[in-house]
Amino acid sequence: MFNKIIKLGQKKFNKSDQHHQDNNTTSTNTVVRGSRTTTAAPSSVSNGESQTTAQSPSQTPNHPMFTSTPILEVLPLLKDVSSSDRPLLFMKKAHMCSCQCDFSDTLIMPREKEIKRQTLLELVDFLHSSSGKVNETMQSELIRMVSANIFRCLPPAHHENTGAPPEGNDPEEEEPYLEPWWPHLQLVYELLLRYVVSSEIEPKTAKKFINHTFVSRLLDLFDSEDPREREYLKTVLHRIYGKFIFHRPFIRCSIYNIFYKFLYETERCIGIGELLEILGSVINGFTVPMREEHRLYLVKAILPLHKSKGISIYHQQLAYCVTQFVEKDYKLADTVIRGLLKFWPLTNCQKEVLFLGELEEVLDATEPSEFQQCVVPLFTQIGKCLNSAHFQVAERALFLWNNEHIVGLIAQNKDVIFPIIFEALERNMKGHWNQAVHGLSENVRRMFLEMDTELFEECEKQHLENEAKACELLEQRELTWKRLEEAASLAAN
Repeated sequence: MFNKIIKLGQKKFNKSDQHHQDNNTTSTNTVVRGSRTTTAAPSSVSNGESQTTAQSPSQTPNHPMFTSTPILEVLPLLKDVSSSDRPLLFMKKAHMCSCQCDFSDTLIMPREKEIKRQTLLELVDFLHSSSGKVNETMQSELIRMVSANIFRCLPPAHHENTGAPPEGNDPEEEEPYLEPWWPHLQLVYELLLRYVVSSEIEPKTAKKFINHTFVSRLLDLFDSEDPREREYLKTVLHRIYGKFIFHRPFIRCSIYNIFYKFLYETERCIGIGELLEILGSVINGFTVPMREEHRLYLVKAILPLHKSKGISIYHQQLAYCVTQFVEKDYKLADTVIRGLLKFWPLTNCQKEVLFLGELEEVLDATEPSEFQQCVVPLFTQIGKCLNSAHFQVAERALFLWNNEHIVGLIAQNKDVIFPIIFEALERNMKGHWNQAVHGLSENVRRMFLEMDTELFEECEKQHLENEAKACELLEQRELTWKRLEEAASLAAN
């Protein structure tokens, strides 16, 4: 009886110990550093929503590559071995490059760092060469190595290190953070790029490894502060979008979700410019007539990017995307122009100059029928810009009349535009402090006179009448105040 009790206790102890080991294994799958969290690279790569994986020797429990920790050592060159031994050697080299080196100190692991660098260079050359035949098993090990190197915990943002509030930082003044282990990271990205663009790699096979999970984690890396890494990510993602047609809707939706997160949660604009650059090429390939899905994303995700304080970081790419929409579908011009007016800055003059430049690009692609729908609110805002005390804003607004296409649109709608703009021009002629603005206003006024003399004289007459009424109201107001003062003095006495 005593022996049975002892055996039963041993069984319970073994089960609890196994449960404790499982919990430890689960808890090590997530790495936390600073204020950001990232998931460690998985041991297998899933195919989209399914969990099918390509088997490689490293997945076999009895294989030495799987049972031992990767050690950086000198291996024979791929070109020096027979074609039959080349796949196994390739996988050994890829598995060996999964080992991470410490770049916190240049004196630590110098030999291992150089071995890994040379090995990565050899793998890049192998994929680039005509003899670089990569079977499915080799691809699995290659993507596993790439994942182990690039998917990592990013360092905290600058304001999180310094303790400064995020809204008080100017992104243009911050020095970019440079990854210390970029010598290895660059080669890994180059290897991934060679893999994606290789004509020897079939998309049907590669989609087992370049799946939705991989692409999603790749998009998360656009939060990296290193501009060199974001440039590589932009190129790789663009190539993936072009080669893997079945990933295109997912990539577009994921990019828009990043925009939503930026607008309504983080306000961290790192990586937005690169994503907009990719999106600009994507929009350029849209078919006409444009689908309602694309129109919706324009209104909900792209136009609201104009309200960010850090728009100067990515405005060039944003303006290109917006203009592409109008060039693809001219009926979107009214939507875009009203969107710009909705987010027009009130106190930021530099941002207002950017808006005026973008507005000129949009108007340059606008058809007369669409221009007529928004002419009143548009030139009401332009009239306000003409009278801006900041000379760059007023000057940039007056430069719109240097564009022949815009002048043609104005000439077709002069009956509506002249009465709106005339008063602003007269106010500049009489009282603006900047001589350049004064001269440009005079040129625009003369252009109006040459377009339609009768309409000009009518506007001038109406302006004089409005001024006379304003003077009369001012006199009545002064007279009323004078009477109030007299009545107050009599009551006091």
